[in-house]
Amino acid sequence: MKVLVTSGLAYMAASLSVVLCMIGASVLLRGWGSAMPITNQRVAGHVFLQQMYSDSYFPDHVVDKGGAILLRLCERIEAEQPSNLNALYALTHAATEEFNSLEAEFAAAGSEIETVAREVIAENFWFVASAYGFTDADVEKLIATREW
Repeated sequence: MKVLVTSGLAYMAASLSVVLCMIGASVLLRGWGSAMPITNQRVAGHVFLQQMYSDSYFPDHVVDKGGAILLRLCERIEAEQPSNLNALYALTHAATEEFNSLEAEFAAAGSEIETVAREVIAENFWFVASAYGFTDADVEKLIATREW
């Protein structure tokens, strides 16, 4: 009996640890914390992909990964400070390719990057560009490497 209780407690402790790690990752990915603090106030107060979180068709755990991609894009823009649109497009293309790789994860979760998601993702890329002063960025060029 003692063995069962001990192993049961160990299992519960391990499960709690996993849940806490998942909560921490979700908080990090939703923009409530990051590896590098965002200095742009418009970006720091923005919830990426909000419309996708509001739609149960899109699984939060995959949308979290999309939000993390956009947050990393912001971190790269702040670190590298692109001086022109071509430099910005190079950064957004890399982030777009990361979104391309999420298509399989959406599919595995019974979802996809369909019309609504495409619009929301594109709007968020444009938000990032405009927040960093690139208001003349072309949305289609920002996500030109997309496969969705």
